[in-house]
Amino acid sequence: MTLESQVPSRTRDAAKTRQLLVAAARRRFAYDGYSATTVREIAADAGVNVALINRYFTSKEGLFEACLERAVEDLDAPRPDDDSVERMLQSLVERVTNAPTGEHAVELLLLIRSSGDEQADRIRNATLTSYAERMARIAGWDPDDVDTNGILLRAEVALATAFGITLLRASTRLGPLVNASASDLTGPFSDVVTALLAPDRW
Repeated sequence: MTLESQVPSRTRDAAKTRQLLVAAARRRFAYDGYSATTVREIAADAGVNVALINRYFTSKEGLFEACLERAVEDLDAPRPDDDSVERMLQSLVERVTNAPTGEHAVELLLLIRSSGDEQADRIRNATLTSYAERMARIAGWDPDDVDTNGILLRAEVALATAFGITLLRASTRLGPLVNASASDLTGPFSDVVTALLAPDRW
């Protein structure tokens, strides 16, 4: 086998290893928290040598930032169908009613986990701010009109409710909430968010 033929294989192996590490770390960070998670646990979950974390991500903090990237891309990217209050609300409902261990839950949980790393925290805060502002703008908020600032607050309360439900479903045994299906949750959560952001409520 020539050196040239080995290079693509090594590149593929490196990419696969990165994917395995990020996938394992995302779930560990989301459900166990940053401080409680060790790099050895992540490497064991991924089935790779722990030294590869430093090779590919420099540090635990670097790996956490990599984990945030997908959550940021998914939450912060405007969607073509999020062009009305009703559709934006439906998008948020779908995220929250996702299974407690599903990908949407992982993404939301990552965005409320602090690593203590300033860069990672800036990414988290910027993403949450952007999403809340996008919801508020669709509902009628104008950053240049102080009379509409209450809409931004309502959007942030809606977002906080979404994260609260996700966190409780993932980390507690709170009554029917944990076992509720998507259809069980859709009605109550939609009522709450609609009460906050529907145009006829403010």
